Amino acid sequence: MNTGVKITAFAAALAATFGTAYGVGKGVGPIGDTAKPGHGGHAAAAPEGQESGGGGHAGHEEGAAAGTASAPAAGGLQVSEGGYTLALETPAPAVGTSTLRFSIKDANGRKVTAFTTEHGKELHFIVASRDLNVFRHLHPVKGADGTWTVRADLPAAGGYKAFADFKPAVKGAKGVTLGADLSVPGAYAPRPMPPVAPTANVDGYQVRLAGTLDPGKAGELRLTVTKAGKPVTDLEPYLGAYGHLVALRDGDLAYLHVHPNEGGRGPDVSFTATAPSSGTYRLFLDFQREGKVRTAAFTVRAGAASAPASTPAGGTQSPAHDAGGHSHG
Repeated sequence: MNTGVKITAFAAALAATFGTAYGVGKGVGPIGDTAKPGHGGHAAAAPEGQESGGGGHAGHEEGAAAGTASAPAAGGLQVSEGGYTLALETPAPAVGTSTLRFSIKDANGRKVTAFTTEHGKELHFIVASRDLNVFRHLHPVKGADGTWTVRADLPAAGGYKAFADFKPAVKGAKGVTLGADLSVPGAYAPRPMPPVAPTANVDGYQVRLAGTLDPGKAGELRLTVTKAGKPVTDLEPYLGAYGHLVALRDGDLAYLHVHPNEGGRGPDVSFTATAPSSGTYRLFLDFQREGKVRTAAFTVRAGAASAPASTPAGGTQSPAHDAGGHSHG
């Protein structure tokens, strides 16, 4: 838990085409029950002969892609991988707070009931909107038959993607991250992604991001937590760590998940990360203090400084996002 884990993913820049209903900042359109959820998103296919599913927390080192000699694979781009499938039983929940139900099925279509506990949970479940303005890190409860349930607040109509991050309790099994689409019916008004900024404010806390996210090259991302101008030095363990970081790539929503390098209880939490490709990413940092988990969100561009010189010191992130949301079933 205290050792740095490198984010890995394939290096090809996938160009996902969502149509006008999914285009960020383009138009307003209805989202109905005729959408096709549960097929791993609207991502372009990986190069021929290369599997684009992937690797839980660390990914799989696979194949070559454009511009990189050895390209690892991304997580969450497939609804099925390695004999496992993310089966959503509620692919079209209503706007607002809904109960989501899903299961992980094996190659024979049976619900999996045995998982290896990692980072305090048998399975990590994340839901994000396609425009990357909404992020929910949820903690579902597993029933005896292998059905998971969790309450989730989905504040607006539109496309969402659900990620299940788990490791089957099978000898030699590796971590798997599967992704499937959710469609919330209603009139959809996509919001633009918040701009690149070095700081984010959440619940009276300010989190500053330093470092770079570079394609194909490991680098350090350091996040510093303060409140009322004072360093926060009493962060609490959350799922066994002082911080959790999830990154989602704009377009195909490739999923990247790491845990922090060795460190104390704040104010700094650092991560070692490698971008899968050039492009824009949203980073979501979970941290806990006084028994409450908070999420700070950032927009970054791979290969560029996280805090560009053109952004004044103390500048803050656009408030047009909803990164909060930690709930148990």
